[in-house]
Amino acid sequence: MPSNISINAKRLRASLPDVVERVRKGTRFTVIYRSRPAFQIVPVDQGEHPQEALDKDPLYGAGPVGRSSDGLTAADHDAVIYAKR
Repeated sequence: MPSNISINAKRLRASLPDVVERVRKGTRFTVIYRSRPAFQIVPVDQGEHPQEALDKDPLYGAGPVGRSSDGLTAADHDAVIYAKR
């Protein structure tokens, strides 16, 4: 059974070559964006048959984690991280 790993969007961008190699070997990734599962990266031959519906994934219903100590909102942080102006 292939493994499924959760990874946040920032780490995905930083480690894309490694993620691609691991997906080619059968690893599946659930990408977390704004503290919630956003999408999955799966090997091409497994894309048609998801293992489990997202509503069955324990992370799917989880709320945001942590607090910011700088007083900014999640939208403010996204603007900084993703250079939205």
